[in-house]
Amino acid sequence: MSPRKLFGTDGIRGTANRAPMDPATALRLGQAAGRFFNRGNHRHRVIIGKDTRLSGYMLEAALTAGFVSAGIDVVLVGPLPTPAIALLARSMRADLGVMISASHNPYEDNGIKLFGPEGLKLSDADEAEIEALMAGDLSPAHATPQKLGRASRLEDAPGRYIEAAKQSFPRGRTLEGLRIVVDCAHGAAYKVAPTVLWELGAEVVSIGVSPDGFNINKGFGSTHTTPLVDVVRERRADLGIALDGDADRLVLIDELGNVVDGDQILALIADRWQAEGRLTGEAVVATVMSNMGLERHLAAKKLALHRTAVGDRYVGERMREAGCNLGGEQSGHMIMSDFGTTGDGLVAALQVLAVLVEEGRPASAALRRFHPLPQKLVNVRHAGGAPHRMPEVVAAIAAEETALAGRGRVLIRASGTEPVIRVMAEAEDEVLLEATMERLLATIRRATVA
Repeated sequence: MSPRKLFGTDGIRGTANRAPMDPATALRLGQAAGRFFNRGNHRHRVIIGKDTRLSGYMLEAALTAGFVSAGIDVVLVGPLPTPAIALLARSMRADLGVMISASHNPYEDNGIKLFGPEGLKLSDADEAEIEALMAGDLSPAHATPQKLGRASRLEDAPGRYIEAAKQSFPRGRTLEGLRIVVDCAHGAAYKVAPTVLWELGAEVVSIGVSPDGFNINKGFGSTHTTPLVDVVRERRADLGIALDGDADRLVLIDELGNVVDGDQILALIADRWQAEGRLTGEAVVATVMSNMGLERHLAAKKLALHRTAVGDRYVGERMREAGCNLGGEQSGHMIMSDFGTTGDGLVAALQVLAVLVEEGRPASAALRRFHPLPQKLVNVRHAGGAPHRMPEVVAAIAAEETALAGRGRVLIRASGTEPVIRVMAEAEDEVLLEATMERLLATIRRATVA
């Protein structure tokens, strides 16, 4: 398998109207993916959704042309969360789904994510094959005039996702009596998320719901929580929900204004599902970034924590391998395979709200499942190469891991997009953490200069 150059951990991403996020590349991607998924004699179909970036119009048109050229029918659904595209691809028996989004990035960026017919993100091998097709002669992908695809629009797509999201909330329960503030980051969920919460009975205060093509994630959403914290406090809300631009992840704000990350959300859902006998695999899947406090919390309940590389795609793959139905990332991606095939911020919020309703406790109490170990992450820029693999760095890492011996851990990894080494450590107390980081950073910085 040749290495991937276009695809990263979450599809293709870059600056809008610059390669690879330009119309020419999107056209070739549509043709190559169309050829790759053109199997069998049935009428082939792709679902294309997007978030609210201005460049989405450009990429949507180019992808549509590429797929139609390859003989694939295109169904356009407009701005919808990423999990809605995965859902529609599977429920409509499409051959693939495409989401045009750069997630939490600013409007200047955009990206393209592909889902297979089961609503799953493509494997590294599949992406490598599509890249190889894009780099070669695409004339075999060109359909004859009578076999060109057609493009149409699915007007009730938002309603389908709204109903699916509501079905994840326990029957016989409502959100009546709860005041919820939802921040949609001026992104893909700006209509559907407030609607779901309102239809379930909540008093809904919505912010970040006025997209103009340029303001997605700008000062709002899961990476900019200050406005949400302020509104939660001002309105004395029971919970704040911060989604990102494509709504596949979330951060929560409790009634006191505290920010709650994905690790605490995972712990809460795992606790509830285990108590109800719904948690499968006797484990939860998370990435190498998740706090050791989560691992200890789960171990106390006789549950394992399977760790993967960073990226919800890898979390999903490990969940299927281990037979688990719950996984996620500290950053807020939550995959609950009982309800969907990819991260879904809104459905994860509904699982948390179900616990708040059933336990009758405030969010500040329900969402404090464990005490996280102090954790620190530092990015070290370098001139190239792989300084984290140099013998003195490898030896330093091994020495720190031995010294911590169950009281913490270290994680050194290279960025996949820039010449940066990410140095992370966590330990039982701040003094131990700072000493560990100081020694590691000194060794790595010496290696980058050498």
